[in-house]
Amino acid sequence: MSKKSEVDDAGSTGSSSGSLYDQDRVILERLGYKQSLDRSLSAFSNFGVTFSCCSILAGLTPLYGDALQSGGPMTVIWVAIASTDLAMAQFLASLVSMSSSYNPNTYVIFAIYVCILLLHGVVNSMTVRLNGLFNNMSVWWHVFGTATIVVVVLAMTPHRQSAEFVFTTWVNNTGWSSSFYVFMLGLLQSQYTLSGYDSAAHMAEETQNASTGGPMGIIMAIVTASVVGWVFLVGMTFSIMDFDTQIVSPAVGVALSQIFLDSCGLRVAIFLILVILGAQFFCGSALTLASSRMVYAFARDGALPMSERLHKLNKEKSPVAAVWFNIAFCFILGLPYIWSETAYSAIVSVNTIASSISYLIPILCRIILARNTFEPGPFNLGRFSTPVGIISSAWIV
Repeated sequence: MSKKSEVDDAGSTGSSSGSLYDQDRVILERLGYKQSLDRSLSAFSNFGVTFSCCSILAGLTPLYGDALQSGGPMTVIWVAIASTDLAMAQFLASLVSMSSSYNPNTYVIFAIYVCILLLHGVVNSMTVRLNGLFNNMSVWWHVFGTATIVVVVLAMTPHRQSAEFVFTTWVNNTGWSSSFYVFMLGLLQSQYTLSGYDSAAHMAEETQNASTGGPMGIIMAIVTASVVGWVFLVGMTFSIMDFDTQIVSPAVGVALSQIFLDSCGLRVAIFLILVILGAQFFCGSALTLASSRMVYAFARDGALPMSERLHKLNKEKSPVAAVWFNIAFCFILGLPYIWSETAYSAIVSVNTIASSISYLIPILCRIILARNTFEPGPFNLGRFSTPVGIISSAWIV
C-alpha cells in the first residue's frame, strides 16, 4: 500500500460537510491518503463526466463510415482525448469544405486541434464544482442533441432504407476474406464508444458518497450510452440513400456529414454538425478532466517525472499542473497527424485496445485470483459478480 501523501498547501478538507463526507474521508484514509481534492461532485455529475467520456456522438460519428464498410449495417446495428479532439478538428474541416470550395489541409486541421486542446485546458483549470455543472449540461446536450439529429434527418430524408437493409445487410469493403475478422473490425466502433467509463473511478476522490455514486455512474453511463447510441445508429442507417456516394466515397470527407447534407440541405446540415461538434467538445473536456486526475494520482505516489510539481493543487484544490501536462502530452501525440492520417487511425486503435486491456486486468484478478478473498464494498453485484466478470472479459478479448 502506498504511504500517505503530504497534504498540499491548498488544505486538507473538502468543501462538503456531514456524515457522507466523513465516510468518504475515512475510506480514503484506509487506502493511505488524506483528503486533498475538493469533494463537491454529486453522483449525477460523476455520471455526467463518465457519460461525456463515452460520448456516443464523439465515438460513433468519426468511425461510422469505416464501420459500415467492415461488416455493413448488420455489424453496426447489432454490435453497436487526443483522438477525440482530432476527430472534432476533422468534423470542423468537413463543415468548412461543405459550405465553401476551400479544402483545409492537415496543417489547418492540426491548428484547429491545438486550439481545441487549449480550450480544454482553460475549462479544466476551473473548479471541480464548475466542471461538474459543465458535465451535467453535457448529459442533456448529448441526449437531446441525439434525439434532434435522429428526428430531423429521418423526417427530411426523401428515400429511406428498408428494415431489411438496416438489420440484415452485410458489407465487406476491407479487402479481408475472413468474415469473422471483418466483423471484429466493425466492433471497434462500439468498443471505442463503450470506453472511458472508468472516469467515474478517476473522479471518486471528488465525488460525494463515492463508494456508491462512482459505481452507479459507470452503470448509468453504459446503459444510457448503449440505448441512445443504438437509436442514433438505427436512425442514421435508415437515412442512407446511396451507400457508395455517402459511405464509401463521401464528397465532404465524413460519411455522416454527407448524409446530413444530402438529406437536409446545407443549412440544416451545418446545424446538425454543430450539435456533434458541441458533443465532441464536451467529450474532450471530460476526458481531459479524468486523465488529469490519473496524472495527479500517479504523481502523488511519485510514479512520474516531475511528480512534485504535477501533484500540486491550486487554491481551489484542483490539479491544474496535471491538466496542462495532459494538454502538452496530447499536443505531442497529435504531431504525427501532420505527416500521415494513418497515424491518427493508429492512435484511435491503440487507445481502444490499450484502455480495454487496462479494464481486463483488474477484472481477471477479481474473478481468478481474488474470487474467494475479495471483500466487497457498499456497492457490489453479489452472486452475479463472477458471471458479469466472465462476460466482460469475453467482450474485451
